[in-house]
Amino acid sequence: MKLSKQRILEELQELKSDTIRIRDLMKLLGLSRPDRFQLRELLDELAKEGRVIRLRNNRYGLTREMPVVTGRLQGHRDGYGFVIPDQADPSSPAGRDGDVFIRSPHMDNAMHGDRVTARIERVKPGGLREGRIVSVRERGHKQITGRLEEDRKGLKLVPTDSRITQNIFIASADGHGADSGKIAIVEILDYPTNGASARGRIVKVLGGLDDPRIDTELILNEFGLPPLFPARVRQETEQIPDSVTDSMCEGRRDLRNLPTVTVDGEQAKDFDDAISIQSLPRNQFRLFVHIADVAAYVNWDTVLDLEARFRGTSVYLPNAVVPMFPEKLSNGICSLKPKENRLTLTAEMVFDSQGQPLDYQLYESVIRSEERMTYTALKEILVDRDPAVCQRYQALLEDFRLMEVLCLKLRHRRLAMGSIDFDLPEPQILLDVLGQPTAILREERTIAHQIIEEFMLVANQTVAGHLTRLGLPTIYRIHEPPDPKKIEAFRLFVQGLSGMILRSPKGEIQKTDNTMRPKSFQTLLEHAKGSPHERLINHLLLRSMKQARYSTQNLGHFGLAFDCYTHFTSPIRRYPDLVVHRILKEALKATLHRGKTRGDLEPIAEHASERERLSMEAEREAVKLKKVRFMRDKPGEEFSGFITGVTAFGLFIELEEIFVEGLVPITSLQDDDYLYLQDKHCLLGKRHRRMLRVADPVKVRVERVDLEKRQVEFALLQARGKSLPAPSLKRYSGRRRR
Repeated sequence: MKLSKQRILEELQELKSDTIRIRDLMKLLGLSRPDRFQLRELLDELAKEGRVIRLRNNRYGLTREMPVVTGRLQGHRDGYGFVIPDQADPSSPAGRDGDVFIRSPHMDNAMHGDRVTARIERVKPGGLREGRIVSVRERGHKQITGRLEEDRKGLKLVPTDSRITQNIFIASADGHGADSGKIAIVEILDYPTNGASARGRIVKVLGGLDDPRIDTELILNEFGLPPLFPARVRQETEQIPDSVTDSMCEGRRDLRNLPTVTVDGEQAKDFDDAISIQSLPRNQFRLFVHIADVAAYVNWDTVLDLEARFRGTSVYLPNAVVPMFPEKLSNGICSLKPKENRLTLTAEMVFDSQGQPLDYQLYESVIRSEERMTYTALKEILVDRDPAVCQRYQALLEDFRLMEVLCLKLRHRRLAMGSIDFDLPEPQILLDVLGQPTAILREERTIAHQIIEEFMLVANQTVAGHLTRLGLPTIYRIHEPPDPKKIEAFRLFVQGLSGMILRSPKGEIQKTDNTMRPKSFQTLLEHAKGSPHERLINHLLLRSMKQARYSTQNLGHFGLAFDCYTHFTSPIRRYPDLVVHRILKEALKATLHRGKTRGDLEPIAEHASERERLSMEAEREAVKLKKVRFMRDKPGEEFSGFITGVTAFGLFIELEEIFVEGLVPITSLQDDDYLYLQDKHCLLGKRHRRMLRVADPVKVRVERVDLEKRQVEFALLQARGKSLPAPSLKRYSGRRRR
């Protein structure tokens, strides 16, 4: 009988054991030695298809016969990692939302970012699944960025991303004369295998790590973000008109005489939302939210669309933007620039005097924005009452004040429903012309920001409800309830932090039926407001929550306390918003036969969620790099801060004014031998019984700054730590300082 994949699968299905050696499989199939190569080829094809799994020692088995998970590997600098499943498994045990922990010896030859298959080998009592990697399905990196070091046979690249623990070795012929110590981009020629290291060749030398001008390119390459668009995309973009013609406006509602403004940051160039407002009888409001109609220019499955789908989102770094669309769209015809006609989708909504929605309409429109407002200018009008600025925008003052009134009513109603409003200050990094950070400031959040936030939230909610009532497949923005175990740990910690903040937290946060209400968390944040622990509680609660994601299933948005929510308001920079636009436009024109099914949309939602996580990591790492660079000349200087984390190896400290985080190693605490008490999030001195715990205010001195590792090390000068009575120490055993 001819050897085929079907024949192999049938034989594997008949096995009494889960796996079989390749030589035994050959006997069962009646194959001779020359057939071994063809058998291995077919098995490898089946493994790539996910139907067969290959284990060590040339053993194979059917995937469905083993507890396996396929997903993206998230590495750690200490050598271990987690496999993030491709699809969330609601039935999986708790523990990082079903992720699989992989110990260092069980990582095989996989690298951070690879798509892998892992076999589940045990589930710990706490619910954490542990396993080992059995195959690499898809490599996550074709190029690696790192620092060059001399090696016996040439050079080696030490990756700047500490989660990639494998060095890349470079033969002399592939080094192109590059100098040790430089930061370079290396193309991987051979991935690591048993007994052989990864091998590569240098494609570009960025320069020295001391040069801030390399930061952007370093991060882009580290995360595989494409700064340029392919030639085919640029060619297709050239076919898009530069301006809106009269014929393009036909069939749309003409709102060009309606007073309309955009409100964005000073540096923004892509204006994808604009707003208008009217006062109605009985103190009612009519709000218009106009969103750039990108779908009018970008059709399904065109070259431009597929590129935007791959990118998933725009990425915003401290001194650069990696856009989802070429500039001709994002900053050109799709950007709602003042005094220019623009095609839009409008959500027109009517609210009563308390901000309760009464009616809405959704339609295609054409607008002409009157002003490009900034958050600063709007704040100067509504808060500062600056005479000069008020005079400059005299014709719009009443509209701005009406917007403020409606915003506050919408916000009050949303918070009353239980929407969680985190108040975490964001850093604003000021750079010189070379990219060197000169200051780190607290980014101010004012009523101007709140106006746009509330209006976009209610527009997103309105569109989501409309598509849901029509029964159309769409992409929702969902946020699932947190893991009860994480919330219980958070509750116990906060209760111990301050009895004044949580007097009856168990009844508030977690009901007897084991369900949780977002309003309970908002109540907690309100109680914490103004306390010394406010910032920390916001931070810890946020870390206890699951991450929002995109899905074709409406699972609600826990954090916002919305039963139904989507993303509609940013199609220039988020691909799911563009998808929602297309579905809405098809519904408005009754052309649903052209639409995508839920099966078509689910891979798009999953990919968009993955790209969003990647962009957030890149943005976070870029900010971290600039923060560490800012501290390069600060060794010896003293700062006030507070403890944000406690581990067995030390204390994490965040400085109060400049939002820089660093580590106080436990080995540097010379006044006592300290034990790590995990359940109390603290270090406890064995002799003096001083407790150093999360949220304690401290004073530190900058000891050293490691730009390559992006780490700042502090020495602890002062800490307001509690002392525990002697008997309490007997309850604990933990890792000692020495």
